[in-house]
Amino acid sequence: MRTAVVVGAGIGGIAAAGALARTGWQVTLLERDDRLRPGRGALVLWPNGVRALRGLGLAGGLDGIATPVPPVGIRRPDGQWLVRPGAVAPDEVESPPVVVHREDLHDAFIAGLSDQVDIRSGIEVQPARVHRERCAVGDGRVTFEADLIVAADGVQSAVRRRLAPATSFASAGVAAWRAVIPWYRIPDLPPGLPPHGETLDAGHRFTHASLGERGSSGGSTRGGISWVATVPGALRPEPAAGQLALLRRWFAGWHAPIPQLLAATEPDDLVQESVGELTPMPETFGVRAGNGGYALIGDAAHAMPHHLAQGACLALEDVATLQAVLANVRGPLAPALDEYSRLRRARIARVLQQTRKAAAVLQPRGGLTSRAMGAALGRANPRTLDRAAAAAAEWPGPTSA
Repeated sequence: MRTAVVVGAGIGGIAAAGALARTGWQVTLLERDDRLRPGRGALVLWPNGVRALRGLGLAGGLDGIATPVPPVGIRRPDGQWLVRPGAVAPDEVESPPVVVHREDLHDAFIAGLSDQVDIRSGIEVQPARVHRERCAVGDGRVTFEADLIVAADGVQSAVRRRLAPATSFASAGVAAWRAVIPWYRIPDLPPGLPPHGETLDAGHRFTHASLGERGSSGGSTRGGISWVATVPGALRPEPAAGQLALLRRWFAGWHAPIPQLLAATEPDDLVQESVGELTPMPETFGVRAGNGGYALIGDAAHAMPHHLAQGACLALEDVATLQAVLANVRGPLAPALDEYSRLRRARIARVLQQTRKAAAVLQPRGGLTSRAMGAALGRANPRTLDRAAAAAAEWPGPTSA
């Protein structure tokens, strides 16, 4: 029986562990925390992400936890529309994305794990050792050897640091915060507000989305309103309460429901994230080691800014592609890992190109004022963001470039 070690138990890592186990591998899943914890906040799944879930056999029940995202426009802080909802032509988008609570998706993935997955928590992997005849990772106390090591340990991946030492994370000059506010804590909001929205001003960005309808049984089982705020600058060192106070100050005076949502947010809801990309991109996402090797997936392979909300979708694409190329391998894994890298690097390069197009609109340089931001957006094609998002979501399946 083939053996695999998956490093990191986030969305990509759990999906990879389950996918390999369901195809006959004996899998060890390593997590540095004391137990497997779902990430906080919500995720957007575009059609490519849903297609990857289907390919992995994990899409069952998605309708019960996901909420479709209707067309979203862009407004100024005073509420004036810069780009109205529905500006994109219907035939440019295959189907609307959906938003899902991370905990709901985590629970669905955990339920899909089999007895062939050995979960080890409290293991903080040190930089991987690359040998000619075997691949292994360890935490300084215990060494785990396997035919395949899957690095799903995030943007600061210890495995990638050993495999691709020339690659590092470069900040985009902004920081992001996300939170989900449960329905019971959200005050009554002014009538007529759209359930999803996007607001921009001089590099500040606030996006919100509903997880189901208040008081209904549909949509996420953990309903509420998810929001993401992006602000120029570095990560903040203050405790969560201090960060929340800053966010309330920075977004004070913006149109409803932004101040109301921040007022209803509690420090424990808040998750701060760095924004940037890996540069240069690793030369390969698959590294040979004897008859086996290493595979990089998710942010460990290709972290990029969140402007198109493709992070989780790309990680799921990675897993679906890895599963497909390994499906019928009987001998050494090297050819399959080479094919995995070829397919994924080409795909990631295309999405990164679209992300940079979106960044040119959403993340202006030079401290544009609100008036200058509006003028810049007015001069741009109103469909730039929609077309970038639609192009990033074009992925026909796990064995296509």
